[in-house]
Amino acid sequence: MRRKRQWTALLLATLLGVAACGGQGSSGGSAAPAGPPQRGGELTVLEDGAFAGGWPSGLDPATNTTGGANISQMSAIYGGLFRVAANDDGTNARVEPNQAESYEVLDGGRGLKITLRQGIKFSDGTPLDAEAVAFNFRRDVTATCTCAPQWQLTQDGITVADPRTIVLKFSRPNATAVNAFPISNVNWIVSPTALQQAGPDQFKINPVGAGPFKVVSNRLSSELVLERNPNYFKAGLPYLDKLTFKSIGGDQPAYQALQAGQAQAYEGLSTVPLLEQAKTNNRLTVTVQPPTSPYVIQLNTKTAPFDNELARQAIYYATDFEAIAKGLFKGLYPVSQMFTAEGGLFNHPTVPGYRTYDPEKAKQLVQQLGGLNIKLGTLGAYVAQQVVTALQTQWKAVGINVTIETYQLSTLVQQFNSGTWQAMLQTAGAWDPAAGVGVAFRFSSTSPFSGVKDPHLDDLLNQASATVDSGQRDALYLQAGQYISEKAYAPFGLAFAPANLAVKGVYGPGLTTKIPPLVVNSGVLWDEVWRSGA
Repeated sequence: MRRKRQWTALLLATLLGVAACGGQGSSGGSAAPAGPPQRGGELTVLEDGAFAGGWPSGLDPATNTTGGANISQMSAIYGGLFRVAANDDGTNARVEPNQAESYEVLDGGRGLKITLRQGIKFSDGTPLDAEAVAFNFRRDVTATCTCAPQWQLTQDGITVADPRTIVLKFSRPNATAVNAFPISNVNWIVSPTALQQAGPDQFKINPVGAGPFKVVSNRLSSELVLERNPNYFKAGLPYLDKLTFKSIGGDQPAYQALQAGQAQAYEGLSTVPLLEQAKTNNRLTVTVQPPTSPYVIQLNTKTAPFDNELARQAIYYATDFEAIAKGLFKGLYPVSQMFTAEGGLFNHPTVPGYRTYDPEKAKQLVQQLGGLNIKLGTLGAYVAQQVVTALQTQWKAVGINVTIETYQLSTLVQQFNSGTWQAMLQTAGAWDPAAGVGVAFRFSSTSPFSGVKDPHLDDLLNQASATVDSGQRDALYLQAGQYISEKAYAPFGLAFAPANLAVKGVYGPGLTTKIPPLVVNSGVLWDEVWRSGA
């Protein structure tokens, strides 16, 4: 039951943003700064109230039920034991120690030793040491946070070896523990002293961490005002004096607010026409992040008609994602044949033997089946609506009758839990396929959001998540992609990532450079964001 709640929480934290993501493209203007970073100044960042701009349960990592959406706010306050960095063009993305100095994988992935940097202090002046980290780990792994890690720990799975060293022991090999840290609540370490003094109800409003900024005021799901943390462990950082996050009602009002000078940045633009308009605006820098999660047409193999493999094959042959990508989106969106995309790990855009568009074969199969009537569902997002309408036209041309169902998030969850759905246009995959809302979310037998129950596929995915060697993991994921293709479980399509907007003169990693998203929005490194002429 707890695992089912965690799957549901992951969906609630991510689906609104993922399903609406915008397309692949280049920046609308050069983001290259004219000189070295400058210290000082203030920045107001807008977040969509339907996703990253909502934090109704506060910003305590153990109780923030929307933590996967609030990575920016959490990172600004807490920093993080680890972070994701990349080259400015998004290549060479990797997880790096941040408050951690180093880590070591033990016993073939059954253990993880984390060594902390010397002398880090929380903004209240107390030490961020191994005891504080262990306290957080024990508190967070059993928490209701949407981003609690899927650790399978031994009975003594969290131990302190010395004042700077924590050791984790897993009951089975865990190859993705480090890669999953930046999107897990265990990455954000709270001050145990401040938590005890304030109590959980007050702490979630005014949390204390060791990140680059500390809380000045916090109006839940409305405005979070932060100022520079004088105890920050990186000399000379952060550059900004003040950082404010404001919730706003979507892409259009956010764009208007930037034009009016009411804010200087917006994370997660997904409306394609607005994205094209922004690219022509010489007052803005537009940075489209590398995609990590392609769309997939989920087919419910547990019920008719897709318990019949011939019906699933007909969908493959009737679907032309390449035409959709070129015709509707000007070739901006890469097309994938499995659950990876070019911004993520283990990417294979093509799969040997993949069934490509063949309308004549689709017609033959539909006739052989005596017709095919299906319901195709998705969330009511711009890109999703464009895609399902195109699919309806393509499928109708081969004799498939399609009814489109558009869901709000709550009703979408109900449909999955009912088990009676037939087909859904959703997203599948992650930067690391085994981290966060990864491939198992859509294809594991234990996930309520999967249309597949196949022990062999489960075994391939479990082996991959437990394999430390990256070459072996890559081979296992390719096998899984091929097996999904062979069984015609779900055709894959366009891969997306959102865009970030910043006014000219604002610069920073993940904001005006590319860092592949781990959930939906990319992980902006707020301590390195700065403004010229501050």
